[in-house]
Amino acid sequence: MPSFDVVIIGSGIAALTAAYQLSADLNVIILTKSKKTNSNSNLAQGGIASAIGKDDSWQTHLTDTLVAGCHHNREDSTKLLVQTGPSYLEELIKEGMVFDLDIQKNLQLGKEGAHSTRRIVHAGGDSTGRELILHMLDRVKNRVQIIEDEMAIDLIIDNQSCIGVETKTFHDTTNQYYGTHIILATGGCGGLYSFTSNDESITGDGLAMAYRAGAQLADLEFIQFHPTLLHVNSKGCGLISEAVRGEGAILVSEDGRKLMKAVHPQEDLAPRDVVARVLHQEMLSGNKVYLDISMISNFEVHFPTITNLCESKGIQINKGLIPVIPGAHFSMGGVLTDHRGRTSIEGLYAVGEVACTGVHGANRLASNSLLEGIVFGNLVADDILNRKKMIIPNRTHAQTRNQYDHPTFILPTKTEIQQMMTENVGIVRSKEHLKIAIEWFETYKQQFDEASLSSLTKDQLISVNMITVGWLIATSALQRRESRGGHFREDYPKEDNLHWYKKEVIRTNQREKMMSLQ
Repeated sequence: MPSFDVVIIGSGIAALTAAYQLSADLNVIILTKSKKTNSNSNLAQGGIASAIGKDDSWQTHLTDTLVAGCHHNREDSTKLLVQTGPSYLEELIKEGMVFDLDIQKNLQLGKEGAHSTRRIVHAGGDSTGRELILHMLDRVKNRVQIIEDEMAIDLIIDNQSCIGVETKTFHDTTNQYYGTHIILATGGCGGLYSFTSNDESITGDGLAMAYRAGAQLADLEFIQFHPTLLHVNSKGCGLISEAVRGEGAILVSEDGRKLMKAVHPQEDLAPRDVVARVLHQEMLSGNKVYLDISMISNFEVHFPTITNLCESKGIQINKGLIPVIPGAHFSMGGVLTDHRGRTSIEGLYAVGEVACTGVHGANRLASNSLLEGIVFGNLVADDILNRKKMIIPNRTHAQTRNQYDHPTFILPTKTEIQQMMTENVGIVRSKEHLKIAIEWFETYKQQFDEASLSSLTKDQLISVNMITVGWLIATSALQRRESRGGHFREDYPKEDNLHWYKKEVIRTNQREKMMSLQ
C-alpha cells in the first residue's frame, strides 16, 4: 500500500502548480486517468487573464469578473484571484515560461469576451495551455512521480478524514494510494454533453467521487457553454478560441446576417452565456452558424492551432468562414472549498475546475480558468506546507472493497448519457425537461447507490460517474428557479432577485458552518 505526503489526482495546470511547489519538501505523486497531457488545461487556447497592462488594474479585472459572473461570485475569493494573479505570472516568467511579446518586447495582451480591456497573456499564439503544461511538466520532472492510465475510482475515508484513493489500472486491477493530503484536480464534466470543448477524459469523475465520499458540492447547475466549437459533420471538433472574436471576427448566419448585432452592447464579445443562447436559437430554427474571420490578416500566424484544426477537418481558412456550434466548456460549480482549497472533509483538497472556490460565479470570465489553476494551486500548496507537521492519519481502519464482488449493472452508453444531458439539461432548460433527465438517471442510479464499484471496468465506472454527475446537475438546475449566467430556465427567463437572495443566505450560512469545522 504505497504511502505519500501528497497524492494528487489529475495532471492539469492546478495539479502541476501544486505539485511543483510541494515537491521541494514533500513526497508527491500524481495519478492521471489518461496521459499526463490529457487535460483541459493542455487544450486552453486563449491565455491567462491578468491585470498587468498600464491602463488596467485588479479592481477593473474584479469588476469584469463579477459582472460576467452575474454577481454570484464570492467576492473575497475573487478579489484574491485578481490581486495575486500578476505576481504569480511574474514568477512563472522568472522560472522560464515564455509568453508572446510585442515589437517593444512587452507582453502581448489579447482581448476576449466581457473583458473591458486587453489583459490576456498568451503563448504560441493560441497554444497557451499546451506551452504552459509542457513548461510545468519540465519543472516537476525528476521531482514528482506521475502514474498515467490509472483512474481514481473512490476516495478512502477513515474517521471522517480522507486518507487515500483507490484506483483502477489500465488492466482493470485495483490499487490503493495513501497520503497525508489528497488533492482532487480532476477537471470538470464537459464530457457529459454531446458537444464539448473538453478533453475526452473529462467525465466528472472527481465530482462523483467527492459526492460518494460525502463532501459538500455547490453551484453544479452553472455550466458554461462556449459559443464556438468547430462544427463538422454534425460533430463538435474542437475549440475556436474567443480570442478570434477578440481580434474582430463576427458570428454570422448562412445569409451573412450579423447574429450579435443589437443583441448586447458588447455584441460578439458579450458574455458567453448570452452568445451561446443566440446561436442555440438560430440553430433550433434549422440554420447554420459561421464565424467570419475574413477581416483578420495573417490568421494562420496569429492562430496556428486553430488553423491546423480547421485544415485537418477540411475547412479552408482562406474562404473566411468557420462553421461553429455551442458546446459544454466549463463547470462553475464543484466541490465546495475555502480560499485555501480545503473541502468539508479533513485531508481532502480540491483545486481547479473540480473545485467551487466561488471565483467564477454563475458564468466564468474568459481566460480566468488558467489563472485560477495557477493562483489556487499555489494557495493549496502553501496551506499544505504550513500543515506538513500534521500527524499522519491512522490507516489501519481503512475499509477496502471486496475484489470478488461482481455486481451486474444495466448501464446506458456514454452517447446515450450525452444525448440526455444535451436535450434536457443543456443551454436552455425547463422543469419538464429537467424532470425527464432526473427520472431517467434515477432508474440507473438506484442500482449502484449502495453497491461496491471496485470490480467494475473503467468504462462502467465512467458511466456510473456520468450518471451520478448528470443527476446532480439536473437536480441542482431544477432547484434554482431563475435564470442566471450559465443556468437558463425558459420557464423562469428573468432573474428572480428575491429567490437569488434567499439562496445566497442559505449558501453563505452553509459555507460559514463548513469552514468553522476546519
